[in-house]
Amino acid sequence: MRLLARGRSIEFPRPLVMGIVNLSVDSFSGDGLDDVDAALTKARGLVANGADIVDLGAESARTNRLAISEEEEAERLCAFISRWNAEAPAALLSINTWRPGVAKSALETGGDILNDISALPTDENARICAGNGAALLIMHSLGEPKVAHTHIGYDNIMARLETFFTEKIAMAEAAGVPRESLIIDPGIDFAKQRDDNLRIYRELGRLRMFERPILLPVSRKTVIGEVLNIPNPAERDAGTVACIVQGMLQGASIFRVHNVRAAVQTLRIITAVEQPRML
Repeated sequence: MRLLARGRSIEFPRPLVMGIVNLSVDSFSGDGLDDVDAALTKARGLVANGADIVDLGAESARTNRLAISEEEEAERLCAFISRWNAEAPAALLSINTWRPGVAKSALETGGDILNDISALPTDENARICAGNGAALLIMHSLGEPKVAHTHIGYDNIMARLETFFTEKIAMAEAAGVPRESLIIDPGIDFAKQRDDNLRIYRELGRLRMFERPILLPVSRKTVIGEVLNIPNPAERDAGTVACIVQGMLQGASIFRVHNVRAAVQTLRIITAVEQPRML
């Protein structure tokens, strides 16, 4: 399996680590940054600690925060992207946005992946990726982003995910995105409740049927806080490590995390145990 992004071919001899940079002070994990210099310093540190991908967001996905304007979000992203490109780092850059106007501005400036949390309601973001040669990350959710969906439940979340990705992958390919440029994300905590999330961790391997990299956004999630009774997201790193181990054993290919060093070390140990010839 490989991933094509901006003319680069990424292989998966081991799972990749995606480090989070929040160019927004509203980050739920309390690690948001309010200026580009600080965000670049953070990104460099993530890469130094082993991040293969940097995921850059300029607007919090928290449902109890008002949306910023498209102009402000695009300005924050593009200012970072321009300076990041000038440094030509080895790590891939993922742009975390869902609004097509912002996605277009950001990807025209640079970036390798569009991390779209909107669940691809139309093919607009897919067409933007196709036009820029960027990879597209399709995340499962229901309803509009930044709106709480705590009332939603599923009789069988895995069956729903299989149907969803079948439809959205077909939509993206029809819009011009090559299948090898697609990543899928089950959307932990997005329009899902505790039991839905836990079932995804148990049965994630079912999504291997799509033969695409599976991104698992495990870091400090609400479900971890619920299971461990830890209200403060910054104190959930041990639970995050447990989810990384379970996700890797179920076939996840990319892990989106705040604590890159811990994730890299976790994956190296599990890789050494499960696939010693890969080291």
